[in-house]
Amino acid sequence: MTDRSAFLQGDRPLVMGVLNVTPDSFSDGGRFLSPAAAREQARRMIAEGADIIDVGGESTRPGAAPVGVEEELDRVVPVIEAIRAESDVPVSVDTSKPEVMTAACAAGADMINDVRALREPGALETAARLGRPVCLMHMRGEPRTMQAAPRYDDVVAEVEDFLRVRVAAAEAAGLPRRHLVIDPGFGFGKTLEHNLLLFQALPRLRRMGLAVLVGVSRKSMIGTILDQRPPPGRLHGSVALAGLAVWLGARIVRVHDVGATRDAVRVVQAVREAGAGEGGMHT
Repeated sequence: MTDRSAFLQGDRPLVMGVLNVTPDSFSDGGRFLSPAAAREQARRMIAEGADIIDVGGESTRPGAAPVGVEEELDRVVPVIEAIRAESDVPVSVDTSKPEVMTAACAAGADMINDVRALREPGALETAARLGRPVCLMHMRGEPRTMQAAPRYDDVVAEVEDFLRVRVAAAEAAGLPRRHLVIDPGFGFGKTLEHNLLLFQALPRLRRMGLAVLVGVSRKSMIGTILDQRPPPGRLHGSVALAGLAVWLGARIVRVHDVGATRDAVRVVQAVREAGAGEGGMHT
């Protein structure tokens, strides 16, 4: 039987390209809404070295409105089918809905990326039945309200506890541990300070023994640091954080700018691996 998690095995950091098939995503909403435009963007990202393409049909930016099942299916399934028809690069579906998970995997998706960490009714059972790797993300609240003054007593401890609970629930439902990836959910119910503390804590989260996914590309935390710079001007900050995330132990970085990030990740990894057989530095 084929190991569906084979593409996640090993030590090399993976670059996940973001493909938003939506009209309202915060950075590139509407640009790739048509299947033809989405297919061309997937081709570009694959040519630039993407290890995974993450296809999403529902925006989860702060304030985003929910999307119905049929509309989300109409957006993502044709794109996944088109990518699969011409490439064997792994495809992830960014969804929380069991119906979309099922249809996307039937269309050829290799992974489920769920911002709600399989908390929707039926999601745990569906993910276990489908047998694909799953990324479990932390989110405080819902996209429409999550940035309304989020508060934590200890953001790192609370995020870690949440992820441990969701990992245990996934394993209890029948998902093998090697199929699980964790994501601290930067920007999902967190202030800038919360995000920075979580970033510093990546080595601590890595000690949970699971692959860690970091998604900070073009996010508002970068814009805030850079004097309220809008998303199109956040490339350099995004690439810097992707490289730092890999240095701190992230296994997957989810990004809009694949080529530039791929270069940065390769350079960081070369430094990490230098002298590995001679007592070289490891984090």
